[in-house]
This record gives sequence, structure tokens and C-alpha cells, in this order.
Amino acid sequence: MDTATNTATNLANDKAQAPPARPTLTGLLASLALCVLLPALGTSSANIALPALVEALGAPMQQVQWVVLAYLLASTGLMVGVGRLADMLGHRRLLLAGVLLFTAASALCGLGAGLWPLVAARAAQGLGAAAMLALATSLVSAAVPKARAGRAMGLLGSMSALGTALGPALGGLLIAALGWRSIFLVNVPLGLLALGLAWRYLPAERAVQDSARPRFSTLATLLLAALLLALGLAAYALAMTLGRGSFGALNLALLGAAALVLTLFLLLEAHSATPLIPWASLRAPRLRAGLAMTALVSTVMMATLVAGPFYLAQTLGLDMARTGMVMAVGPVVAAFSGVPAGRWVDRLGAARMSIYGLAAMLAGCLALSMVAAAAPLALALAGYLGPIVVITAGYALFQAANNSALMSELAPQQRGVISGLLNLARNLGLITGASALGVLFAVAGMRITFVAAAALLLLALLLAPRRRQAN
Repeated sequence: MDTATNTATNLANDKAQAPPARPTLTGLLASLALCVLLPALGTSSANIALPALVEALGAPMQQVQWVVLAYLLASTGLMVGVGRLADMLGHRRLLLAGVLLFTAASALCGLGAGLWPLVAARAAQGLGAAAMLALATSLVSAAVPKARAGRAMGLLGSMSALGTALGPALGGLLIAALGWRSIFLVNVPLGLLALGLAWRYLPAERAVQDSARPRFSTLATLLLAALLLALGLAAYALAMTLGRGSFGALNLALLGAAALVLTLFLLLEAHSATPLIPWASLRAPRLRAGLAMTALVSTVMMATLVAGPFYLAQTLGLDMARTGMVMAVGPVVAAFSGVPAGRWVDRLGAARMSIYGLAAMLAGCLALSMVAAAAPLALALAGYLGPIVVITAGYALFQAANNSALMSELAPQQRGVISGLLNLARNLGLITGASALGVLFAVAGMRITFVAAAALLLLALLLAPRRRQAN
């Protein structure tokens, strides 16, 4: 009797731990792809709505820009805390809560009246986006067989790029046809679809035993640490984004506040029995190198987004419509190259493909540093677009390889927080690139900006062999 019971229990456990069947895996990937697409749409579509919001709400741009900043600060600052909480309470539960919050906040954004209720709803939407972005990556690494991890990570990268490319066009059409509220309300049916797919296809998690539940004191310490980290990161992000290219006393004060709050965070972590971040895991060279490379590569990618419009409009003399069309090439290439890049990662290995991706980006940046503005327009455009295609494809290859390498060998109880750190490194790179390389472009021009970007990629390449040896 006992033997039969044990055998049945073992078979049930084996079945629960087996990779999902193909229909279930397809539904799971569809739900997680939507969980990455929607936050990207939430960022890119809101940017194009700022002029319409200024007119509709009767507020100055300095106040209306908080519609974008509130979302950015919440989604960036809270990723690590959400990931850590998911490691303790369950990834599926927290992802479903995040999708529900994102959807409800989108409805509030579209139905609310006044600027500051809209800003508050955008902050709530950003919290939901933080859960969706951090936990989509961790759930892919947990549910997808290792032999297909690269393709799955490539799919998530494609969805992020598709949202970035689709947001301005879709937002512009919706605003022209239905008004600014429609760019938020369109997320509601998509969010409900993501929620339904996630509820149906995400694998069930074991109930948290009473003995495994975190104590109130432990949970309070973790929440305090998450709050300090979020405040410090928010102060840093504001220092890097406020001022429209100038870096004045307010920016310095915000940097000082960020340093102070992050110091308090580190002191709290040093004396905590259950720290927010698994510092012992970060001692692994592979993980440190992967996070550092993510930040460096994201900084370089932002340089193309910051410098591109000015080069196309001011140097080549393109109007806004043609500038927008040329700028859309990069995200479109990223959207179509993510899954093929993931297949190459699965076939040839993540370590080798991450180096190839970095090398392609380096070649593209060096080519952009030598682009000739005095050439005929068609030749100048070709000289710009060719390197952009190479950089973007290299980025897709690096991202699929790096994400699959970092996430595939983590313990289940660390996937959420490390996924949060990975997304945080990417966002901090984007924020730093927009500020630092944007200022460099304004002061020194195209050539020096992309020489500096190439130097950052050389540094990333120096880190890559170290990670390969660690593997």
C-alpha cells in the first residue's frame, strides 16, 4: 500500500516537473509575450501623447512630463523588490497580480479627470509593468526547456522591440481618431487577454506552507529595503532625465540624495538576515559580468535613439515624417531578428553568440563614427541605416544569449530577483545613455559619441571571455 502510494506520488511529481506539452508551451509563451509587449507600448505610446495632453489638460510640459516619468520611475525602481517578493510568494501569483494592476490602472488612466490623478494611475501602471517585465523573464527560464531557452528569450526581445516600434504609430492613430484617452484604454482588452492566457497556461505553484511563509518582521525589512532602493533609483533617474540636456544644481542635489538613500539601503542589507538582493550570488563572475554587459549595451543602444533624430533632421535635413520612418527601422529589425537570434543561441551556445552580438554592435558603432554627412542624401542614408541594422541585429543576438545564459542555471528561489536585476540593469543603461551620451552628442557630435559607444562595447567584450571561463 505504502509502495503504491509513494509510486503514485513520485509519478505525479515527475509530471508536475516535466516540460510543458507543446500546446501548453505555446499558450504560456503567448501570455508572457503579451506581458512584455504591453509595458513597451505603455512607454512608447505615452511619449507621443505629451503634446495632446498639454492641450487637453491645460498644464505646462514641465508638469505633463510626469505622466511619462511616474511610469518610468515606478517600473524601474520596483523591479527588484517585486522579483524578490515573487521568489518568496510565487511567481505566478505575482505576475497575475501585476497584469491585473496594469489593466486596472490603464482603465483609470483613460477614465480619470485631471493631471495628477492621471500621474498616480501611471505610477500604478508602472508597478504592474515592473511585475510583468521581471516575472515574464523568470517564468520563461523556469518553464521552457533549456534547449529552447534562446528562442524563448528572443521572442520576448522581439515583443519588447515590437511594442517600442508600434507605440508611436498606434498612439498617433488612436489620438487622431479617438483622443488621448484611447492610448490607455486600448491596453484594457489586451491586458484582459494576457490575464486570461496567464491564468490558463501558467503552471500552478505549490501552496506556500505556513512554516515557509515569511515572518512579518522579515517582510517588513524586505519592504523597507525595496522602498529605499526604489527611492534611490528614482532620484538617480530624475537626476539623469530632468533639465532637458542641462545638468544644474537640481540634478546634483538629486544625485546626492540618490547616493545617500542607496547608502542607507546598503547598510540595511548588510545587517539583514534576509537581504533583498542575494549578494552571495552576485559574487559569481558570470552573473556580475552579465549584468554589467547588459547595462553597457543598453547605454549604447540609447545613443542610437538619442543621436539619430538630430543627425537625420539637422545634418541630413529630413522632415519629421521621414525622420520617423528612418528611426522605425531599428525597432522593426529588432522585432524580426529576436527569434532567429534565439535559434542561433540554442544551436551554437550562449557564450559564443553573446560575443558575436557584441562584435557586430562594435562594428556598427565604428561605422557610424565614420559616416559622411557631406555625401549625397541617398548615400548618407545608406551609410546611416546599414550600421543601425548591424547594431540592432547584434543587440538582439546579445540579448537572447545573455538572458538565456544568466537565467538558465539559477536556483528557483532566485529567478525573480535576478530577473529584476537584469531588467534594472537594462533600464539604468537606457537612462544613463540618454543623459550622458546625449550630452556628449550635443557637445562633440556624431563621431565622438559613437567612438565612446565603441569603447563601452570594447569593455563589454573584455567582460565576456571572463564569463565564458566562469561557465
